[in-house]
Amino acid sequence: MADLKIQIKNLYKIFGPNPKSVLKHVQDGMSKAELLEKHGHVLGLKDINIDIPAKGISVIMGLSGSGKSTLIRHINRLIEPTAGQMIVDGEDVLSMGKGKLREFRRNKASMVFQKFGLHVHRTVAENAAYGLVVKGVKLEEAKKQSQKWVERVGLAGFENHYPAQLSGGMQQRVGLARALATDAEILLMDEAFSALDPLIRTDMQDVLLGLQEELHKTIVFITHDLDEALRIGDSIAILRDGAVIQQGDPQDIIMNPADDYIVDFIQDINRGRVVRLRTLMNQGVSVEGPALDHDMNLEDALQAVANSPSRAANVVDGSGASVGSITLDQVIAGLSRPEVVTNPEARYR
Repeated sequence: MADLKIQIKNLYKIFGPNPKSVLKHVQDGMSKAELLEKHGHVLGLKDINIDIPAKGISVIMGLSGSGKSTLIRHINRLIEPTAGQMIVDGEDVLSMGKGKLREFRRNKASMVFQKFGLHVHRTVAENAAYGLVVKGVKLEEAKKQSQKWVERVGLAGFENHYPAQLSGGMQQRVGLARALATDAEILLMDEAFSALDPLIRTDMQDVLLGLQEELHKTIVFITHDLDEALRIGDSIAILRDGAVIQQGDPQDIIMNPADDYIVDFIQDINRGRVVRLRTLMNQGVSVEGPALDHDMNLEDALQAVANSPSRAANVVDGSGASVGSITLDQVIAGLSRPEVVTNPEARYR
């Protein structure tokens, strides 16, 4: 298992005049609706337990009101919890004093916001350098240090432009450059691309994946879009009403949805373009047939498997070594939507 960077343990957040007084009700199973009706408090997060590996992209997703943005703001303590622990590199962020928390925010965790969060009166270069200036670096030196990140996100030549002179996608590139310039180990990205047009959004995903391939940051990425989560996430946690409904490998979530809510979440995705052969293959079994890469999706593999005399193909890893096989029946089954797996009467309860 990869080294853990962040451990979220038994985290609760209740909004209202006296959260501690109603915490026991939530711990005993009181629902979000009942808590509001009977006690006038709003349940934000309920017993969240998530392990976030180092140097990967962990996606936390859910619909509006699910608690995902509330959760990410606990990592750098922009929101104080009602109960629980937020452990980063073995230290509980929630127990840090003001000075240590300030250093944590300056040096350990950078944040990229949905609405960009740029200073409108500062140029691209000044915005990108801002995090370094906060750390005490002189402006001109900070601009020099951040210049490589301005260039890496594709904004060379725009250093002296102001945010109002940039498109939404370009403004978000500035936000990403600012976050990278501080060299923080953790990037917190709260719906960072959701305000962008679809084509620009895909472009920004490409930028992020390209940078991650080189930098290996620990990225916590918030989104409500499953296609985005599947495209960039090494792991996914899905929230509903402040609780984790399912978490794990994206492929496993697609193939083994935990309940009707997850089934509904994944029903409209193009499974042929998302599900990989490694997810369905018969491990360690060889057949007569072509060799296909284990990361090939079902759509690309379908014709090759169908044309094989054995109606099957071998699956090989990145080095070309055989790791299993796949049959045409398995490919067709993998293209089918999952069946409902829970009691219909319990739907969305």
